[in-house]
Amino acid sequence: MNPKQTDPCSSPVLDYLNRLHRENIGITDGKVATYIPELAKADPNWFGICLVTANGAVYEVGDSQQPFTIQSISKPFVYGMALEDNGRAAVLEKVGVEPTGDAFNSISLDPGTGRPRNPMINAGAIAAAGLIEGKTQQTRLRRVLETFGLYAGRELGIDRTIYNSENETGHRNRAIGHMLRNFDILAGDPIPVVDLYFQQCSISVNCRDLGIMAATLANRGINPVTGKQAIRGEYVESILSVMSSCGMYDYAGEWIYKIGMPAKSGVAGGIIAVLPGQLGIGIFSPPLDPRGNSVRGIRVCDAISRHFDLHLFNRSSVGRSSIRLKFTGAELNSSRVRTAEENRALQQWGPRIKVYQLQGHLAFATTEVIVRDVIQSVAEMDHLILDFKRVLTLNESACHLFYHLLVKLSDAGKTVLFTHVDRMPLLRRLMKVKLGLHFEKRFRVFDDNDPALEWCENRVLESALGQRPADLCVGCTDYELFSGLTTSELAAIRPLLHRKTYQRGETIITSGEEPGELFFLARGNVSVIIPLHSGAHKRLATFSAGMAFGEMAIIDRAPRSAMIVADTEAECDLLTIDDFDRLGETQPAIKIKLLQNLSLGLCHKLRKANRELSVFD
Repeated sequence: MNPKQTDPCSSPVLDYLNRLHRENIGITDGKVATYIPELAKADPNWFGICLVTANGAVYEVGDSQQPFTIQSISKPFVYGMALEDNGRAAVLEKVGVEPTGDAFNSISLDPGTGRPRNPMINAGAIAAAGLIEGKTQQTRLRRVLETFGLYAGRELGIDRTIYNSENETGHRNRAIGHMLRNFDILAGDPIPVVDLYFQQCSISVNCRDLGIMAATLANRGINPVTGKQAIRGEYVESILSVMSSCGMYDYAGEWIYKIGMPAKSGVAGGIIAVLPGQLGIGIFSPPLDPRGNSVRGIRVCDAISRHFDLHLFNRSSVGRSSIRLKFTGAELNSSRVRTAEENRALQQWGPRIKVYQLQGHLAFATTEVIVRDVIQSVAEMDHLILDFKRVLTLNESACHLFYHLLVKLSDAGKTVLFTHVDRMPLLRRLMKVKLGLHFEKRFRVFDDNDPALEWCENRVLESALGQRPADLCVGCTDYELFSGLTTSELAAIRPLLHRKTYQRGETIITSGEEPGELFFLARGNVSVIIPLHSGAHKRLATFSAGMAFGEMAIIDRAPRSAMIVADTEAECDLLTIDDFDRLGETQPAIKIKLLQNLSLGLCHKLRKANRELSVFD
C-alpha cells in the first residue's frame, strides 16, 4: 500500500470529501428537472459538497459556491417559522406529520379534514406558508428571507428568473391552494400564499449555504459559524422528525433505513442531511433520479454515512471536550535524565514534539475536533503523541479519521505515536487492514507516554546534536558532578573510585537498604524503578554515561527510597560515603565543589519539576 500523498496542512475530512467528489463526478445517471423551464438550463456537471460541524468547521469541495434555487429544501425552514409563530398544536390542526410515500407534488389530504399529510409535500408546505405571520405579503416575504439568512449566515435573495418560471407554470400548486382554501386550511385568498411559496422556493443559495443551514439544525437552531439563533431550539426536534419520515418523499423510508439522517431534497439538485449534535451536510448536483432526488447527492450521503458511521440510530454518547490536555516536549520531558547540552537542545527543539491527551467518547464529531486542531499546528511539529488513556469509547468513524491523519502526517515526514491503546482493539484492527505491509512501520504504539516521549526526544537530539555512540564510555573528567575540579583535584579523587560492572537487568540498588556508595556511571544506562500497587513497576528516571546516582545518601544518609536496575551492561565508579566524608578533612575544596555541583543538580531538577507541573494547571 502506498497512499497518495496529500497536503499535510489540509484536513483528512477535506481529503475524504475531495476523494468522494472525484469518485462521483463521472456519474451520468439522472436527468435535470425540466417541469420548471428555467431549471432545465442547469449544467448537469455542477457538483458541490459541503460538510459543516456543529462547532463551526466548514469543509467544502467542488462547485460549492455555484448559485441555485433552494426549491423544496425551503420547506422544513418555513415549517419551523410556522411552529414559532403559532405553536405545535395550532400547526398540527392545519398540517399533519404522517408520511405519504407519494411524490412531492401529490395532492395528499386527509379525506375528512382536508389537512395535508405532512409539511414536506407541496400541499403541506403551502399550508405552512399560510401560517407565516405578517400584515402584508412583503412583510411575510421579508421575514422568510431574514430567517433563511440567519440559517445560512449571510443575506439571501430571490432568483427572479426562476420565480417567474415557477409562477408561469405553477397551475397545479394554485389548484392545491384553492383546495386548501375549500377546507379552510387557508384563510382568505390562496393566491398570495401560493405566491409566497413560489418565492421561498426561488431563494438563491449555494452548497455552502445548505451545509451551514443543515449544521444550524444540528446545533439546535444556532448557526455554528455566526453564533446567531435562527430558530428556537425547542422546535428543531419537530423539524427533524418530519424530515426523517417525510423529507425524501417516496424514498424517505429507504433513506432513513440506509443513511440514517434527517434530510430534505430539492428539484434543483440540492440535498441537506442533518446529524443532530454533530454536523450538517449540503450537496448540490442537478441530475435527479425518478423520485426527484439528486443522484450524486444520495450516493455521497450514503458514502459519508457509512464511512464515518453517522447513522442516527447507531450513536454512542458524545462529549465536546475530546482534548483533555496539550503540551510539547519542551514543557514536559521524559524520565530520562539529560545532560546540560541535551536539555538546552530540548528547550530549543522540544516544541516540535506535540502531545495530545484525549478523553471521552470518540466519534466523528469529537475526533474531527482533534484532527482539525492537529492540522492547524502541523507546520510546527515533527512528532505527535496521541494518548488514549482517558478515552472511554472509540467507534469506527474515529478510527478512520485517525488512520487518515496518520497517513497524512507520515507522508509529510512526521511521526505519529499512539499510547495506551491496548483497550482499543478496533483501532489496531482498522490500522492493520488499512496500512497492510506498512502497519509495523507506521503504527507506532507505546504502553505509556514516558517511553514515547523518550523516543521522540532521542530523534530530536540526534537531529540537533548528532548520533551518540550506544556504547559511549566516559572518564572522570566527563562526570557532571566533577565539573570545575582542577587536574590536581581529579588526580586526588581518582584513587578513591572503585570500578564495578553490572549485567543487564541486574539490581544495583535495592529499595530500603542502607546507603554505602555514590555511583558515577561510566558506561551504559540505568533506571530508577518504584513498585506500584498493581504489582507493576514505574520508571522514575534513566541515567546515562557521565551522570551520578545514589547521591541523596550523601545528604540525608536515609535508606534507599527506590530500586536502580541496569538497563544495559553498565560500568560504574563507586565512591564510598566514608571516603566522601574523609575528603572534608583531607581535601575540603573538593568536597565543597562536589556539594555545590550536587546542589546545582537538585536545583535543576526542582525547576524542571515546577515547569512540568505548570503544564497541568
